[in-house]
Amino acid sequence: MHRWLVCVMAVALWPQWAHCDDSDALLLADAAPRQVAAAKDWQWYAEGAFGQAAWRHGLGRDANQRLSLDVQLDKSLTTGWRAVLANRLDLNWPAPSGQQHSINTLKEAYLSWQPQDERSFDIGRVNARYGVATGYNPSDFLRAGAIRSLVSVDPASLKKNRLGSVMLRAQTLWRGGALTALVSPKLAQQASTEAFSADFGATNNQQRWLLALSQQVSEDLNPQWLLHGGQGQATQLGFNLTTLLGDACVAFIEWSGGRDRSQWAQALQRADDTAWRNRLASGLSYTTASKLTLTLEYDHNSAALDRASWAALRHGPSAAYLQYRQWTQRAQELPTRQALGVYALWQDALVQRLELNAMLRHNLADHSRLAWLEARYHLERADLALQWQVQSGKAGSEYGTAPQHRAWQALVRRYF
Repeated sequence: MHRWLVCVMAVALWPQWAHCDDSDALLLADAAPRQVAAAKDWQWYAEGAFGQAAWRHGLGRDANQRLSLDVQLDKSLTTGWRAVLANRLDLNWPAPSGQQHSINTLKEAYLSWQPQDERSFDIGRVNARYGVATGYNPSDFLRAGAIRSLVSVDPASLKKNRLGSVMLRAQTLWRGGALTALVSPKLAQQASTEAFSADFGATNNQQRWLLALSQQVSEDLNPQWLLHGGQGQATQLGFNLTTLLGDACVAFIEWSGGRDRSQWAQALQRADDTAWRNRLASGLSYTTASKLTLTLEYDHNSAALDRASWAALRHGPSAAYLQYRQWTQRAQELPTRQALGVYALWQDALVQRLELNAMLRHNLADHSRLAWLEARYHLERADLALQWQVQSGKAGSEYGTAPQHRAWQALVRRYF
């Protein structure tokens, strides 16, 4: 533990040859939110939603309502110091299965110290997100167990509305590159089901560390390398890369690999079958002149069940099937080895301020599908949205087993 604290401190004390001038620092992505947030410390919104879900096996339809309050604070305390807080409270009627009516998600709560423009330290709960893919992020090493309240299957919502991990993080920047180091301690053993729990057991149930290095190679290439490890876990490698293929097309690849047990062995506590495992997400995004962005993504996970093993599990004991599915959902991992995703985002669709989102997830092992659509209209200080989703497939398939077959909801979000 202590040697990793030394490593984190060493990152922030990177030698002066890594220095970049003030103008370069202001252009970096990590610096931009601080400049915007300075104009308004508090940002919060209230969101009301109502809808209906159709259940499988002749269980009929249920109406549901939700009220959500989302608060974000980015406050400058004194020179070089700032406090960050992000919290979300969801009130659901009726309560989701196995959960309470009220679910509070403390997304972030940390102090940040920036002694110089190119160096910073953060301590507290931080939502550290990694990855360049859209639907599946194998290099997002801190995502497991982070979702307390599932309000949407939209990948952007899943990444934003989740628990951060308590950590000490340090970052240093230089011209065209950055190095980040973090250490996250063990604070609790198990996740909590209490409505207003900070739920450290969900995100800090083991000691972990991570290093992330990015360095611009050329104008179009800025790869990122990651190392991640922890208590009782072999070091995992990660890699992210995007590159332009012409003016409108972007190719991306996200990979992680390392020695690990299979998901089956981890979920059901079976015999150690440690071997080298690879996880991959790769694809293309194309943007048209009319602001329509289409993304095709292929996902692979060699730690998941292959087609034959998945078929055997689907037709085997229900307890083992349920245990495996619960583990993969908590870990945000693919249950089978291959999947395809198609994503679409159309800004100013047909009329100004109208945004259309669409997603189709296809399991290549059992050919089940998840489709999700959203139409969102942006007003000056409010959003109006209508969402629809359907999960289809044979019994026992990834999406065909979900109790909820179809669902829709309308929502109003008011910004303050």
